[in-house]
Amino acid sequence: MEVGFLGLGIMGKAMAMNLLKHGFKVTVWNRTLSKCDELVEHGASVCESPAEVIKKCKYTIAMLSDPCAALSVVFDKDGVLEQICEGKGYIDMSTVDAETSLKINEAITGKGGRFIEAPVSGSKKPAEDGQLIILAAGDKALFEESIPAFDVLGKKSFFLGQVGNGAKMKLIVNMIMGSMMNAFSEGLVLADKTGLSSDTLLDILDLGAMTNPMFKGKGPSMNKNSYPPAFPLKHQQKDMRLALALGDENAVSMPVAAAANEAFKKARSLGLGDLDFSAVIEAVKFSKE
Repeated sequence: MEVGFLGLGIMGKAMAMNLLKHGFKVTVWNRTLSKCDELVEHGASVCESPAEVIKKCKYTIAMLSDPCAALSVVFDKDGVLEQICEGKGYIDMSTVDAETSLKINEAITGKGGRFIEAPVSGSKKPAEDGQLIILAAGDKALFEESIPAFDVLGKKSFFLGQVGNGAKMKLIVNMIMGSMMNAFSEGLVLADKTGLSSDTLLDILDLGAMTNPMFKGKGPSMNKNSYPPAFPLKHQQKDMRLALALGDENAVSMPVAAAANEAFKKARSLGLGDLDFSAVIEAVKFSKE
């Protein structure tokens, strides 16, 4: 199976590499073309524009940083729309809002192409290990044709119905995750400030009902003030903002998420946007000083 892949950031690079390792023919594009070099060493082909990738491949996956990037790749000069046509499928795995997915869907299908959104739950390590959770919506036949690739990229794929549902589900998942991370950060800082061992707190949490992979995986490095980016904080804050907008649209009160968003915004203002989202703990520490 041959696929195109647009966007080779932390997630996209790991996902495209997995496809290569499992025998897929992969043609890649990235705005900074030098990021394609490592994939080329593993057998990927490179195109100089999204349009070229679409022209070459029946199926093209996009994994981009935000709604602006997702729209740009489709609508700009040498973009997806210049070559999308009947018989081609476009699979956008970026985390965006439902409005962005609907705009892209309308444009792709208007040219005769097929579209699914398929944002993922999971960060760098699950992407490397093929353990993502895929939240797809849109063209059901394209979803079914994409299963061989999805089975390499993830441990479970959900089909959620019409375009927009995948985006909404992903934002809700990440809103919960961000709110949990902020509460977790407050707990670690409070333990430390009251003279307790934050390492012992991690042990206690791990033995109780609140045990989860995020606390277990992030806690030790947070206690060492280390935040290697698996999921950049700037992207987590973007998702909190989009989730809060979704709440506004549906008249859902979300004060916990709103408070967490303020902490992530504070962390960004401290210059921590490119670090892992667990670096939000530095904003909590800053507020206690």
